[in-house]
Amino acid sequence: MAYLQNSRNWLVVLATLAIVAACVLLHYGVLSACNRHLPKLPGPPRRRVLVLMFAILAAHVAEIWVFGLGYAALAHDGAFGNLVGLPSTALPDYVYFSAMTYSTVGLGDVVPVGAIRFLAGLEALMGFVLITWSASYTFLAMRRNWRVD
Repeated sequence: MAYLQNSRNWLVVLATLAIVAACVLLHYGVLSACNRHLPKLPGPPRRRVLVLMFAILAAHVAEIWVFGLGYAALAHDGAFGNLVGLPSTALPDYVYFSAMTYSTVGLGDVVPVGAIRFLAGLEALMGFVLITWSASYTFLAMRRNWRVD
């Protein structure tokens, strides 16, 4: 029995690493595309910052959904743990928990139990890292494009 529990834990670790890799690659891709295409955008330079903000917001929302799908898949049969306090097992409820975890708000109305806690812990770290990456990139973009006349 302990072996099965241990193998479940490792499956959660592997799933978490795959989700983290997907989110990092997605974020990198969005910022790379912005870096390539924003300088070519016609119009006033400040418009580039606005487009960048929407692109970054879309990336974060997509990353929250990727984690939400991961929670839904892992919690499907309860073998890898569960999210206690969800009003239902509908995908939007998993995405809600993901958004609270990713943004490190962590309201505490939903609590991960079991091996799935590893995914929640790493999502909080990833959210912090990816939000910080976005803020750093936005700062550089604003220095280039936000001219005060």
